[in-house]
Amino acid sequence: MTIGTLLVANRGEIACRIFRTCRDLGITTVAVHSDADADALHVREADLAVRLPGAAPADTYLRGDLVVAAALAAGADAVHPGYGFLSENAAFAAAVQDAGLVWVGPPVKAIELMASKTRAKELMAAAGVPLLAPVDPATAGPGDLPLLLKAASGGGGRGMRVVRELDALPGELLAAAAEAASAFGDGEVFAEPYVERGRHVEVQVMADEHGTVWALGTRDCSLQRRHQKVIEEAPAPALDDALRTRLHEAAVAAARTVGYRGAGTVEFLVSARGRPYFLEMNTRLQVEHPVTEAVFGLDLVALQLRVAEGEPLEPAPPSPSGHAVEARLYAEDPARDWQPQTGVLRTLDVPDAPGLRLDTGYTGGDTIGVHYDPMLAKVIAHAPTRAGAVRLLARALERARIHGPVTNRDLLVTSLRHPDFAAARLDTGFYDRHLDDLTAPAPGRDPATAALAAALAAAVRSTTAPGGPAPTRFGAWRNVASGPQRRRYRGEPDGIAYEVAYRTPRTGVPEPHDAPGLRVLAVTPGRVTLEAGGVARHFTVTADRDRVYVDTADASYAFTALPRFTDPATHTEPGSLLAPMPGTVVRLAEGLVTGAPVEAGQPLIWLEAMKMEHRILAPASGTLTALHAVPGHQVEVGALLAVVQEDPAAIPVPEETA
Repeated sequence: MTIGTLLVANRGEIACRIFRTCRDLGITTVAVHSDADADALHVREADLAVRLPGAAPADTYLRGDLVVAAALAAGADAVHPGYGFLSENAAFAAAVQDAGLVWVGPPVKAIELMASKTRAKELMAAAGVPLLAPVDPATAGPGDLPLLLKAASGGGGRGMRVVRELDALPGELLAAAAEAASAFGDGEVFAEPYVERGRHVEVQVMADEHGTVWALGTRDCSLQRRHQKVIEEAPAPALDDALRTRLHEAAVAAARTVGYRGAGTVEFLVSARGRPYFLEMNTRLQVEHPVTEAVFGLDLVALQLRVAEGEPLEPAPPSPSGHAVEARLYAEDPARDWQPQTGVLRTLDVPDAPGLRLDTGYTGGDTIGVHYDPMLAKVIAHAPTRAGAVRLLARALERARIHGPVTNRDLLVTSLRHPDFAAARLDTGFYDRHLDDLTAPAPGRDPATAALAAALAAAVRSTTAPGGPAPTRFGAWRNVASGPQRRRYRGEPDGIAYEVAYRTPRTGVPEPHDAPGLRVLAVTPGRVTLEAGGVARHFTVTADRDRVYVDTADASYAFTALPRFTDPATHTEPGSLLAPMPGTVVRLAEGLVTGAPVEAGQPLIWLEAMKMEHRILAPASGTLTALHAVPGHQVEVGALLAVVQEDPAAIPVPEETA
């Protein structure tokens, strides 16, 4: 049949991306949305929209019955699941088909066979696909370490733990099972050897119902945080032809074994010695599918729709060309344990250029909430060579204007320019080794001068009528008799305070105070040009209440005017544990009650926010004197969760008084 109206059972970036193809094909689009997403971009872009009452995923996007009812109510004749949520749920796929709708995905049986990683591995072993031998946690010994614990159902790093000491195995098994049960409704966990410095390499497959299976090259997804991908590329670099052939053949064998149809991905772990091991098959479209599209010149969503309509694929796919790299832009702070960030995204402006692509579920003015994944967008670069694609992507991210919550943009730029990445020395431990260096202040950054530019622009803004004059240009500044005015800013997210001084002479144009060698060439409320050492630099200044964003050609800065806001920790007693973000308390440490002794660094409270778990650690050894966290309760940022009174005996005594 021909699809005329398609409901996308998803949200955000992937829903918007599917709608884009539907518009090109003349297909009417239907969005579903939670109350939290009532004005989200995917809702605004759809032709029709149906509300799913509630905000939490369990009440909305994970309610297959409500999604099917929404499709019928909107007159849809097909459902595309996107990725995440119900995309690999066999019961949902069956319900869609039972309702007389076209399922834009693989057969129900294929989903069932691959849904459990343990069952999938048994199938792949029978098909001759290379595997890691499973380890029974009950009989594991020192020679089995390190171990990787994984949830049998689901993915995205949930329920995954690396165990390096046998004494830690029981506790990590319990934690992994609890997280898996919370995320996927299935607490089954299995163990396998953990491959040190392994690479995450995958093969995109596309199959039709007529027996054709394409292997669309490889992707490297080794740069991960918390077992979730950050940067992906195609083709996977530094693989020899024999290994590529083996991966392609194994992926096709996996697809044929389960009678696959549609788009899917077969994932492998490649050891440092070049030995591949099957990890899992994702029976859906992957987040990183754009890099394959760029290299092969294909629209995988269009192919999914075509296959769902019963059309055959060509006997062979097109030939690949060039190299593509994708970076996931997250609202999170990598320097602070990857804490997700919330709030209003004031500006999201990524440069447009040949070879660049932006897939996003947000625009400026949208709110980033606490209920869903913190990914804002994906930026993809395609060029004839890997070096060209990496350079193009890094520069586009560097020049992007992103105002609002803290993001991982700077980390993405430094990652792409790291010598190990440039040389394709890739493995899943990249961030474990390099995170401190990658999040350190970059050489050449000058926040003090950026703060001065913010102050000069603010001074002009305060005396300029709406619509303001053209840039005021003048030569070197001079001292005047009046005293300088001062402004104080706090840098975000480093928290460093900057004080800058300027004068406003009779011309009305502010001039920096006590800044030898600096010339001001132009000032408007939104743009300042300063010259130092014969080099002129432009600063674009955007004010949003007491927040100021300053963008230059190679760096971006965010400031908060002081002293309007203070750190909530300054108003609490020592040892207070505050919620670093809005979220839900999922569990407490075993036996944690008021009066219990705790050790410095001991995990006490687990907080879930934006699909990730975060541990709240004891700041010192001592006694828990207050406990306000309750499993299942939602908390706001800065909420007092517990208080630890430090044991005086644990405080180091200076040598001179010892």
